[in-house]
Amino acid sequence: MDTVLTVDVGNTTTRFGLFAVEGGDEAPELLGSCELTTQQPLTFDEARIQIAHALSLLPDRAPTGSILSCVVPALQDTWRRALGADGRARPLVVGPGLKSGVRMNYDDPSEIGPDRVADVVAARAAYGAPAIVIDLGTTTNFEAIDEGGAFVGGIIAPGVALGARSLTQAAARLPMIELRAPKRVVGRNTRSAMQSGVVLGEVARIDGLLDAMIAELGLSDEAALVITGDGAETIAALLRHRTVVDDTLTLRGLALLWVANRK
Repeated sequence: MDTVLTVDVGNTTTRFGLFAVEGGDEAPELLGSCELTTQQPLTFDEARIQIAHALSLLPDRAPTGSILSCVVPALQDTWRRALGADGRARPLVVGPGLKSGVRMNYDDPSEIGPDRVADVVAARAAYGAPAIVIDLGTTTNFEAIDEGGAFVGGIIAPGVALGARSLTQAAARLPMIELRAPKRVVGRNTRSAMQSGVVLGEVARIDGLLDAMIAELGLSDEAALVITGDGAETIAALLRHRTVVDDTLTLRGLALLWVANRK
């Protein structure tokens, strides 16, 4: 049995997952996960410290392999070298040359973010096709999988937290707000008005874009709608569309990619 460390480096947070991988066709089993703040800039030694810290928070199983998804180009080599330090096996890095098993109907497949690749792989394995993934983070990403299981494109929009920060930074009189839904759509004070615009506005945008994607792609009513990322459960409860909340989708996709590419 192998134990695989999956590392998903985002612009804001870095998520770690530890998986047990049996032989055969069994899906990797998630043993535990944790999340740390993404440091920028980051030295090689700091990355090693973060790995050691993450492993101390996870079940006591030494990884025999690892795989990295990094959407911050300046950090990728640092994380790659740190994951391969201390006698560990050379890590896999999601990018060109790594087999995904998914047909990428995209103008330039090398432009697809590694986290988006992992989302598509995990969603197709767990929920079948067709499907749409909504991944909430610094950006809000939509990934579409057609009836044949191919990735056919998606949408990238500013994330809800980024939208809130932009309001505060651009307008001197607007405060920072807690990202939760207000009691009513029409706000009666500045904070609730901002929460309505930011949170309920994000919900309306997601619902509207899902309608447009389903219509444009001709997807059936049976298409799986999967939501993951920061605040996924909160947003899902407010959506008009019925979605499945899957907090570990990206990490599971990385584990599946490791299995598909192990030697």
